[in-house]
Amino acid sequence: MNVAVLQFPGSNCDQDALHLFASGLKVPARYVWHKDTGLGSADLVVVPGGFSYGDYLRCGAIARFSPVMRAVRDFASAGGLVLGICNGFQILCEAGLLPGALIRNSSLEYRCLTCELAVEPSTPSFGPATLGPTIRMPIGHGEGNYRIDPEGLARLRANRQVLLRYASNPNGSLDDIAGIRNETGNVFGMMPHPDRAFERFHPSQDGLAVARAVLATRFPEVLKRAG
Repeated sequence: MNVAVLQFPGSNCDQDALHLFASGLKVPARYVWHKDTGLGSADLVVVPGGFSYGDYLRCGAIARFSPVMRAVRDFASAGGLVLGICNGFQILCEAGLLPGALIRNSSLEYRCLTCELAVEPSTPSFGPATLGPTIRMPIGHGEGNYRIDPEGLARLRANRQVLLRYASNPNGSLDDIAGIRNETGNVFGMMPHPDRAFERFHPSQDGLAVARAVLATRFPEVLKRAG
């Protein structure tokens, strides 16, 4: 099993994301530069948080055109696992790999706090049965206000594509949405940071379970090892 963590100019959570998988879950993980045109041998691609390209235009709007994103699209189309965290979630939405968009927080303020999140029954490995009914993970963003049209929201609900909801909405997200997946269940995006919730000195260690649940979508033995 191999994890590829993308690096864009302005990324500042790429090292955290790599540390989550390499040290937290003890699976091989490596960086892939934004100008690379291939992903090498990867079983999971992580699009990390940060401020790719300085968040000019819109968050993720420039990163979506990076050469590596063509490889990510092909990888996802072939069923490969993709996880976008914070700015990574924004990039995946801009690239059309996840529905909807992230806009300025309703408060117009940058929000940095630890949130309680309700876990939705989304996939066999990602739901209350594996993660518990609620988890706690930090957020740190100015544009985490999730928006989608009414038809899109109805599809998210009908297909159980919502992963996480805020117990107390910090940014104005529609339907309290904190994370979603695509219809086929191999592309995940969330504003909360599992990469900031796995060490003993972190606010919680729930990020380990989240990362494990994503991997278990294609590799169920990950959950067995955890048990």
